[in-house]
Amino acid sequence: MRHSIIAAATILISTSSLQADDTQTEFMASLQGLCGQAFEGKVISSDAADTAIAKETLVMHVRECSDTEIKIPFHVGKNRSRTWVISMNGKHLTLKHDHRHEDGVPDKVTQYGGTTATKGTNVRQEFPADDFSKTMFQREGLTVSVDNVWAVEVEAGKHFIYELSRPNRLFRVSFDLTAPITPPPAPWGHE
Repeated sequence: MRHSIIAAATILISTSSLQADDTQTEFMASLQGLCGQAFEGKVISSDAADTAIAKETLVMHVRECSDTEIKIPFHVGKNRSRTWVISMNGKHLTLKHDHRHEDGVPDKVTQYGGTTATKGTNVRQEFPADDFSKTMFQREGLTVSVDNVWAVEVEAGKHFIYELSRPNRLFRVSFDLTAPITPPPAPWGHE
């Protein structure tokens, strides 16, 4: 009897240790609360490399939500090639970038991203580039990207911020969560 109680307690402890941290669960809940809504954004960083994108209409659409995965297309003007995919992965969160061509075919640089190395906060999660991404970046001649760290911030009723940082590079775009807009068409390859 005593062994079965200890075994049951061990299973319970092991199972609960596989769950995402409360801050990550709250972070995902904030995103899920936006499901179905779209928001316009603007570049809030000042890197000269972002001059062209800053002139475009930027729209994010929290389009698909489940208990463990959220897909957020990011439209830049008429370009619907980008979708951010945030998923719960055991004790961590993962961010991937799904890039498609207009015909829906995946780009050769796609599914890159990373997994949280810390529990973050219920407002901000950071995703350092994973080994898959680093290998792909090197293969494709994008070696400056191996040090990428992406971050997502969600402050309910205020803003959603997407960030890319690395040495000598910072890109941040902020979306106004107080003013939902009409959702855009589906991203390429997800019709």
